[in-house]
Order: sequence, then structure tokens, then C-alpha cells
Amino acid sequence: MNFLKKNGAGLLLCLAISIPAWFLGKSFPVIGGPVFAILIGMVLTLILKEKEPFTAGINYTSKKILQAAVIFLGFGMNLSQILAGGKQSLPIIISTITTSLIIAFILYKALKLKTNNAILVGVGSSICGGSAIAATAPVIDATDEEVAQSISVIFLFNVLAALIFPTLGAVLGLSNEGFGLFAGTAINDTSSVTAAASTWDSMWNLGSETLNTAVTVKLTRTLAIIPITLVLSLIRARSASKAGTADSSANKFSLKRAFPMFILYFIIAAVITTVCMTMGVSADVFAPLKELSKFFIIMAMAAIGLNSNVVKLIKSGGKPLML
Repeated sequence: MNFLKKNGAGLLLCLAISIPAWFLGKSFPVIGGPVFAILIGMVLTLILKEKEPFTAGINYTSKKILQAAVIFLGFGMNLSQILAGGKQSLPIIISTITTSLIIAFILYKALKLKTNNAILVGVGSSICGGSAIAATAPVIDATDEEVAQSISVIFLFNVLAALIFPTLGAVLGLSNEGFGLFAGTAINDTSSVTAAASTWDSMWNLGSETLNTAVTVKLTRTLAIIPITLVLSLIRARSASKAGTADSSANKFSLKRAFPMFILYFIIAAVITTVCMTMGVSADVFAPLKELSKFFIIMAMAAIGLNSNVVKLIKSGGKPLML
């Protein structure tokens, strides 16, 4: 009862934003529900006169619901199927992720960006857009404004890629398989990968397997969430220790930070899905949990929008866009 009394109003507000954002995302998949949720949240927070009753629930949603979304994301991943289909693309995926993160680090230094902004845009661009940002944000203690800005940057390039890539692929002379690999490794969110690959099929090669190739490569790339978040956690734990906080309570904190529990649960969820599907369980069984993950991400983005200052984001958005 105390939980509902404290968080109920904020949870309901985020839920109220999430439902129309969910349907708008279904209608306009290239934009996606999370972006609609952030935008609605940003507008509402400008006109919300008394925000105090909602604050606790909004903060709970932006942190705990976001972590729950990452956990449920694991139920959409059959590891054996992904690795079997994506192993040929693994060298290219590793190369592109490494290149992207190195460039992000160089520009972080050159542009004097905030550390969290650079990390979130870097992992969002190199791994899997909103899902990677959702998984990384709690690990690095990113603020809601940092998350909102990173999601906005990723969204812009998602739309550009979905519009430009099918024509660009033809100019480059790519085959169906080549374009699937190109889209799967270079476009951030799954929805935009799907849009670009579907457009390619309809424009140039009706009935080809380009879409399946692109999505398989994209899912393989998504697995990089696991090592990236664990490495970031270890780095932050070491930094905390070097900062002179190595007392007993800090040691417990460092151990927990080095192995974020929600990432462990994400791995367990993926393993459960893999084992069950290997034993013949239909993927349809896990479909509701996968959809719940998407809805929770939208709900968390609504909270992040409510906690964001749109004017400040626009003023400080130049460097993250350049990155």
C-alpha cells in the first residue's frame, strides 16, 4: 500500500502516456513508440503545474521499469538460432562496433562532451539504438536528460537511414545478402532495420530473404549489450575504488556495480528462451513477454520525457548530434 501511495500517481501518468505512444509507434514504426513517449512527456511536463505528487512514480518508472524492460528483452532472444544465423557476420559486427566506439571516444575527447552523453550515443549507434541505451543508462547512472538526448539523436539517424539506405545500397551495387548485412550492422533500432530491408525488398527484389538476413544480423549485434554493460560496470567500479571509497560498504557497492543484476537476469531470460525453444517450445509462447519489454521501454521513456527540459536539450544538442 505504501508503494502505491508513493508511486501510484506517477506510474499512472507514465502509463497514460505510454498507451497512445504505443499505438502511434505501431502506426509509424520508423519513429517508434519510445520517441513518441518522450515527446509527449516533454510537452506535458511544460504544462504540469503540480509535479510533486507524480515525482516518485516517474523516477521509479525511469529506473526500475527500464531495468525490467531490459530483462524481458531477453525473452525475445534465441541464442542458438541467432548465433547460427549470424556467425558469418560476426567479424563485421565486431569490426563496426569497435570502430564506432573508438570514434566515439576520440570525439568525446575532441568535443569535450559529457562522459555519459558520449557513452550513450556511442553504444546506441554501435549496438542497437534504444535497447542498448536502456541497458547502459542504469549501469552508468545516466540522468533522464542524458537518456532523452541520446534517444533523440539515435531517432534522427534511424529515420535518415530507413529513408536513404535502400537507394544507397543500390548505388553501391549490393546484393540482397550484402544489403541485409549492411542494414543489420549500420542501422540502430530493429524497427528501422526492418523498414529499410522491407523497402529494399519492395523496391528491388520482391520476395527475397533480405529482411530475414538483416534482422538476424541485427539480433546478433544486440548480444553485444552483455559484454559492453559488464565492461562499463567494471570500469565504474574501479573508478569508484580509485576515488578513495574503498571502505567495506563501497566494496559491496563495487561488486554489485561490476555485475548489474538486471543484466544477469537478461542473460537468464535469454538462456531460458533458448533452452525451451531447443526443446520444441514455440516462439509464440515468449511473444507476450517480448511485447511487454517494448511497452516497458515506452513507459520508461515517458518518464524520461517528463523529467527532461526540452529547451535545455535543444541548446545542448549540437555536440551529441555531431558525435
